[in-house]
Amino acid sequence: MSTEDIRTEEEIKNKEAAEPAQKVNVGREVLEWVIVLVISAALAFALDKFIIVNARIPSASMEPTIMTGDRLIGNRLAYIKEDPVRGDVIIFLFPDNEKEIFIKRVIGLPGETVQIREGKVYIDGASAPLDESAYITSPAYGDFGPFEVPEGAYFVMGDNRNNSMDSRYWNRPYVYKDKILGKAWARYYRHPSFIQ
Repeated sequence: MSTEDIRTEEEIKNKEAAEPAQKVNVGREVLEWVIVLVISAALAFALDKFIIVNARIPSASMEPTIMTGDRLIGNRLAYIKEDPVRGDVIIFLFPDNEKEIFIKRVIGLPGETVQIREGKVYIDGASAPLDESAYITSPAYGDFGPFEVPEGAYFVMGDNRNNSMDSRYWNRPYVYKDKILGKAWARYYRHPSFIQ
């Protein structure tokens, strides 16, 4: 038997010995990837269920603050230790059909009386309307109310007042705190038709 034949036999034996080790390494790597994917999916589920709420805006009711087609994240933990304040944008279960999720701005607080006269909002019979210039860009129309907001509930309206189905029109006009899913926190996607 020549030296070349011996080397070839040794190479074959070494190769055969290495194959099971390679199979074990590939199997271990696949298992590690599966574990990473399962943990990632569990974290994503827990994050979406308990920390954030993911919302897609289907209508123009919050324009120009939030545009149709935008996507945003709400903070589910925002109201654990504190209550919503006037001006907060909240994500909640629609009172007339809790299978639907809505997003609107808090206008009336628990115990307040809200009245809309000529499109302007008055709280508790005040002589001057709320200053909403930070988020209302076009004049609103109509007279509504008075609405007496129950304890633990909120009166909400869209920023696009002339194109918003909100507390003014619902059969159950108030959003109770336990139906609030979160406070709007950050937009992560702006619909391309609105990017300038």
